[in-house]
Amino acid sequence: MFEKLNQLIPFGNFIRNKSIQNFIFLAIIQSSNVLISIISVPLLIQSIGVDQFGLVNLALSVIILLNILVGFGYNLSAPREVAVSQNDKTALSHLVSNIFSAKLILALLASVLVLGGIFVFGLFEGYQVILIYSMMILFSEATLPLWFFQGMEKMKLISIANIFSKLLFLMGIVLFIHDPDQSQWVNFMMGFFGLGINLLLLGYIHGVMEIRFFRPEFATIWKSLTENILLFFSNLASYISISGGLIILSFFSPASTLGMYSLAEKVAMVLRLFPALIVQAIFPNASKLYQEDQQAFFKFLRNTYGKVLFGGLLISLGTFGAAPWIIKVLSRSDLEESTQFLKILAFLPFLACLNVGNITLMLVADLKNLLFKASWMMCLYMVSISAILTSQLGPLGLCYGILSTEVVAFFICLVLLYQRKKHLLLGLFS
Repeated sequence: MFEKLNQLIPFGNFIRNKSIQNFIFLAIIQSSNVLISIISVPLLIQSIGVDQFGLVNLALSVIILLNILVGFGYNLSAPREVAVSQNDKTALSHLVSNIFSAKLILALLASVLVLGGIFVFGLFEGYQVILIYSMMILFSEATLPLWFFQGMEKMKLISIANIFSKLLFLMGIVLFIHDPDQSQWVNFMMGFFGLGINLLLLGYIHGVMEIRFFRPEFATIWKSLTENILLFFSNLASYISISGGLIILSFFSPASTLGMYSLAEKVAMVLRLFPALIVQAIFPNASKLYQEDQQAFFKFLRNTYGKVLFGGLLISLGTFGAAPWIIKVLSRSDLEESTQFLKILAFLPFLACLNVGNITLMLVADLKNLLFKASWMMCLYMVSISAILTSQLGPLGLCYGILSTEVVAFFICLVLLYQRKKHLLLGLFS
């Protein structure tokens, strides 16, 4: 029976497909992050309380925003450069050394910005100590070699390392976080264990894969930064549009409300990773098809786009129906406000899936300028509408603002592509 089934569906070829492998390993990384995040929520709420849980997540939002600076678009540009230099150890060594050096310099710059904001301008009142301890995550991001293993098409090791790092973080919560006064250690441990595992991976890259680490070449680093600046601003705008809601809400609501909202937002943002994961997984194969056979590329993207929309709809409907149960499991109590927020945000994954086709077209066609414009138009809309609605309706207004941003983002990308690259849209939707 299996032989007949294998004739109909060639499982060997299916598994060997690079897009499928990328998706599987990226899914393993993201699903382990999701699982640990879900497990840690009730543990943290019980140990540090909803108020401190909200402040910890607020500090994490600020740090992740600064991680966009640390990443500086290398998550998109570096895998391609590594793939091109796979067979040249010397060139690859210089490339790896310069990227890690650049990211460490950017991590130091981000740390200076945090400390300057706290001690010079008195910003981040109420969670300054938590934010200072959270800076460890910046250096964890700087040393994360995910882009290297993506380019080398060897994702298995970093998938295992990521799981191990998250398990250490979960163990740290269980062993060391027992009362609200220890809340500053939550994000610190996330960064500390991540940094430790990353350093071991760097040892593996140097010792086993024979990649040498050279002194930073500042001229080359500066050139790469200038080339990535549009990607950086695009990523920054996208993050603000997607995850900046908690920061906006902090200007209008107390810590208890932040905790209620952040619980629902954490679930919604985890589910919103689905379309982003798809784009990352299909990007290498889609780029090759676009260069070699555009007809095959459009057929591939159409098939993927339809399946992504259907999958996103199922995720959203399932989350909407299961919202009370999800909140009860995570908080171990009936939090009606969080349930209400989650029911609204449940439709975020499906609405985000609308833009998968547009974003993929922009990436494979190397339309950095269009992506930059679309990202910042979306960002400006999100900040404006969310601030207005949050000031009037509180967290509910923020939920509506975030949902509307996804719809507006879809139409922004659609219009920009139609104006500049009409043939791409015709190829996708014809």
